[in-house]
Formats: sequence, structure tokens, C-alpha cells
Amino acid sequence: MSRWDFGEQTLTTLARSTSGSSDELADLITQLIQAAEPLSGKFNGAGKAAFDSFKARSDEITADLKAGLGSINEGQYGMQSAFSTGNQTMADDANRNMSTANFDAAKFKTV
Repeated sequence: MSRWDFGEQTLTTLARSTSGSSDELADLITQLIQAAEPLSGKFNGAGKAAFDSFKARSDEITADLKAGLGSINEGQYGMQSAFSTGNQTMADDANRNMSTANFDAAKFKTV
């Protein structure tokens, strides 16, 4: 059985990184379209249709990718919240149980 061991801020850091990657990906798509613009007049037939379709749908594609990464990001923050809450609950339960435990009964007495 594997065990997950990570710091308190691991998921928060991951979520920030995912958010930054989403913006970076959108910028890269824009750069790709701009870089390919000089080629737009060079295509014919199916290649031209595919290129024109990609170019026309670039905003939609970018929005879909950002929405998908946004959902992943939301899940990461949700996981962070769940782990933090679970960690605090476990600590509270342990402290509550220790306060009611009779540690003196567990001591070995020599006769």
C-alpha cells in the first residue's frame, strides 16, 4: 500500500502552477496563429480549410483549454481544502481523545 506524503502547501503550489500554465498555453496558441499567418495564403484544398478552421476557432479552442484547466485548478483547491480540513480534524480528535485517556492506568507498577 502506498502512502502519500506531501507538505501542507503542495496542492496550493500545484494549483498556482496550473493557473499559470493555463495563461501560458493561451499565449502559446496566440503565438502559433501569429507565426503561421504568413503561411495562410500558401495552403490549398483540405489543408487550407483545416488551417482556416483552426484559425477561426482559435478563441474557442483557447477558451475550452482554459475552462478545462480551470476545472482541474478548482479540483486542486478543493483537494487542498479537504486535506487541510481532514488534517485539522484528525489533530482535534487526537487531542480530544488524549485529554480523556487515563495514562496513569497504563503505567507499569513494580511491587
